[in-house]
Amino acid sequence: MRCAVFVASENGVRIASDLRIGLTGDAVDIFVKNGRELPIDMSDDERESVIRYDRLGGAVSESFACYDALIFVMALGIAVRMIAPHLKSKLTDPAVIAVDEDGSHAISVLSGHVGGANALTMRVADVLECEPVITTATDVNEKIAPDSIAPMMGLRPSPKPMIEVINGAMLEGRDVEWYIDNRVKRFDFYSEKLGFYGIDAKTINAVDYFMMGALDEPSVLITEDENFRRDNLLSLVPRRLIAGIGCRQGVPMEHIHGVLSDALDDIGQDLDAVSLIASTSAKKNERGLLELARLLGVEAKFFDNDIMQEKIDEYKLKESEFVKKQIGVGNVCEAAALCAAPNGGRWAMTKTKFEKVTVALLWEK
Repeated sequence: MRCAVFVASENGVRIASDLRIGLTGDAVDIFVKNGRELPIDMSDDERESVIRYDRLGGAVSESFACYDALIFVMALGIAVRMIAPHLKSKLTDPAVIAVDEDGSHAISVLSGHVGGANALTMRVADVLECEPVITTATDVNEKIAPDSIAPMMGLRPSPKPMIEVINGAMLEGRDVEWYIDNRVKRFDFYSEKLGFYGIDAKTINAVDYFMMGALDEPSVLITEDENFRRDNLLSLVPRRLIAGIGCRQGVPMEHIHGVLSDALDDIGQDLDAVSLIASTSAKKNERGLLELARLLGVEAKFFDNDIMQEKIDEYKLKESEFVKKQIGVGNVCEAAALCAAPNGGRWAMTKTKFEKVTVALLWEK
């Protein structure tokens, strides 16, 4: 995930620094108000990486759509007031967490399930060795909510109103049936993941099985057909996983293949999850990338510098001066992935450097 941590005190900076170190696999940017002192024991590199702001409201406004998670090391009320004007939907809003000034509690505030705030809260609490506070009803009652495990499998719940219907039925103690459409591409993967959560799903052909208009029992269906609708039915639809890749000239396909496989393994996915490869137009004739796309049976898209620079500026992506001198733009893998996702996305892996290759993995919203 890409996380923005907003702090209001010197101790808040220390907590944010601990999170930057402890949230391995995540990119953490620290936002500090102008005029606030930084801890004297911070390194020069840490000091230079801090992002300064004049008004917290302005910083949050600019960051709300650019980050997967916002973490406020300050009073819960302040966090609520800051995010309130920007709220749209539990399906698209970022995860929001509040941590108190002494680092004794981590509170999941917004987008606990689909946005991953509950899971991130547990990780934050683990890093800070503090008490996690999670208030979503299904979690409190130790129920496995479909919209909670869906993001972990790369799935998107649809339609939104059915989330409350299914979760409400679970809280009432009603049985919820799980199904997997046998036409789904990654059938074995989804079946195995559900088994990990103790869910025994029935294998069906959704079109043949659900001939009637409504269902008597609340049900969950993993399907690639987003237009499939029935009362009492929540569909979990596969998201596209976009692999943004940058590489040096002449890197063989086998090496890029191995790197991408390792990156996917780090997020609990495999090569079958990749829907698209994205890179800079400077690499549109790169043999290794083109061969990899053919091997995986996916499209490769290449984007011009001006389009990628717009994404770099919009999302405030970090740039490499070396790369910028070589091809004219300082961020390839993240910017290209965002260009390939016109509706935005959530980072499964931010820019990660491997030997001769950089990879970023983005779930399209």
